[in-house]
Amino acid sequence: MAFKPLDPIVQTVVDTFNSWGSETPIATIRKEWDEIFSDVVPSVGATSEAVDIGGIAGEWISAPEAQRDRAVLYLHGGGYIIGSINSHRDVCERLSRSAKARVLAINYRLGPEHPFPAGIDDAVAAYRWLLKQPGLSAKRIAIAGDSAGGGLATSTLLALKQAGEPMPGCATLMSPWVDLELSGDSMDSKGEDDPMVKKAMLAAMTAAYVPTGDLRNPLISPLTTDLTGLPPLMIHVGMREVLLDDSVRLAARAKAAGVDVEFKAWEGQVHVFQIFASGVKDGDTSLQELGAFIRKHIP
Repeated sequence: MAFKPLDPIVQTVVDTFNSWGSETPIATIRKEWDEIFSDVVPSVGATSEAVDIGGIAGEWISAPEAQRDRAVLYLHGGGYIIGSINSHRDVCERLSRSAKARVLAINYRLGPEHPFPAGIDDAVAAYRWLLKQPGLSAKRIAIAGDSAGGGLATSTLLALKQAGEPMPGCATLMSPWVDLELSGDSMDSKGEDDPMVKKAMLAAMTAAYVPTGDLRNPLISPLTTDLTGLPPLMIHVGMREVLLDDSVRLAARAKAAGVDVEFKAWEGQVHVFQIFASGVKDGDTSLQELGAFIRKHIP
């Protein structure tokens, strides 16, 4: 199927991706990615407070309705090499409003300068920092993420499980990338239908994030391991994604392990359509549903 722009910002993303080449500096790529979302008009009325988490830059993003004793640790997407608090600020603000929770967004370290396991080390450190904050406990915390951040959120749950740490109350995942071997059928079957993400792009991001090592390591590709003991999960994904089967297989594997899973595939939608919530109605609706799930499990 030929790509027809769902929204001007989706086309802007495609044009920006196409402008990058093998010689484009990583600093330029990161800057141009963040600039795509620089003109999103704030609509939530959220406040932001910068925090330092042992050297990790973070921000408390709080909608007016956010309760101080309910928190969401947000891990942004970007293939482990781009993305930031700024690129995902609107998502975090809308999630704070719908979940009625403060959102702690972090700038975890990125490849290729900081390959695996730097990102997961930062995510685990941020979760442990949250556990020490007044009024918070594991069951008052949710973990959320999109794309690579959704994979990182899942890997963080597994790392916490391995370390014997208490599980958060729930986790919400948007188009999580959980198989860095890129073995899902949709990698090929959705290749023409996905306007944004291509298998070759994901392969290059994988090489930057994991230059050496086993891609089947559960902390790299959490789809490869037993998911028993994970908290309730909500997984949303677009039907036009090459990463569709990552979400489908993760939901099935988690359910088989006894995890409480709510899964939804959105007809006609693209990768992490929630990041376009300011112009795509389904994006805001999805974030409302994800927030309601958090409220359900952290009442």
